[in-house]
Amino acid sequence: QVQLVESGGGLVQPGGSLRLSCAASGLAIDSATMSWFRQAPGKERELVAESTRTAGITNYADSVKGRFTISRDNAKNLAYLQMSSLKPEDTAVYYCHAVNNILGRVYSYWGQGTQVTVDS
Repeated sequence: QVQLVESGGGLVQPGGSLRLSCAASGLAIDSATMSWFRQAPGKERELVAESTRTAGITNYADSVKGRFTISRDNAKNLAYLQMSSLKPEDTAVYYCHAVNNILGRVYSYWGQGTQVTVDS
């Protein structure tokens, strides 16, 4: 059974930094595209950053480019989201997401989310 467990959320002042971690079990993340999504109250869930399994390509939402960095440690089966220069509008529940393709079938997995609050 695949599980994704996020950690590292919390309360931070504007301009501060946080690093989120996503620990995967039952899934080798080197076979998956790993992503971070977020959902603020009253808003739809949105893609923040993704790291593809091939070619090491990363993509970011325009709103976080230059401030957030997605990375992975395949040996430890961990994905990270380093967030810097945080703004109040970054406040949301952040979710880890994994997608892999096995013999043509796509499998999608979500973590339970971790709250990030940016407030002075």
